[in-house]
Amino acid sequence: MKLTQKVFLKGSREFEIIEETVYVRIKGLLKEEKLTISLSTLNPEPVVKGDVLEFHGHANRGTNSEPLLSLFLNNPNAEEFNAFIDALKQRASQEDKTATSFELETPESIRAEALARNVYDEPPEFDEPQEKEPYKPVNAVRVQEDITMLKTYLDDDAIKPLIDALETLRAEPHNEAAFEVVLNIFKGLGLNQGAVLTYAPYLKVLISKTIFT
Repeated sequence: MKLTQKVFLKGSREFEIIEETVYVRIKGLLKEEKLTISLSTLNPEPVVKGDVLEFHGHANRGTNSEPLLSLFLNNPNAEEFNAFIDALKQRASQEDKTATSFELETPESIRAEALARNVYDEPPEFDEPQEKEPYKPVNAVRVQEDITMLKTYLDDDAIKPLIDALETLRAEPHNEAAFEVVLNIFKGLGLNQGAVLTYAPYLKVLISKTIFT
């Protein structure tokens, strides 16, 4: 879906939902700005502030931080505006449920569940070595989107090693060693892991396919 808003002396704003992303184009009187925002980062419940409707990020719920999306109320008209907002809230809610499901299925919980199932099993005499799944090149475009989101909404200095590793992976998507560096750096982020995954949905997908040992 697409929504175009125009306000006298404030320029125009264009919003378009494509798959799990909102593409924003803001034209001011003197400059133009383009943004790419993942639906998984949005709190699906917006707030009204003056003559605008604001969508904030999950990491900023209940705070006075800047919104990720800001739309003029009932512009260009109430019907088009409400239809777009309803679609945006629905898609953001779907992405939110997916993210919540991922957070519940952490590597630790998966290992604990496996251990509980096999606690009474006799260990096999011989363990056949399992073949490692072949490495698949990452999507360089989506890696770049994660880098942009992280630089925009998080403290660049706190996660600089991760951003540097992601930029290397973006430049060399076929390099499995570069991918392993990204995973190792992420594992060492500690409390910053949650904030990083909030603004790096593609990294979340890559990690969900990898069980840390």
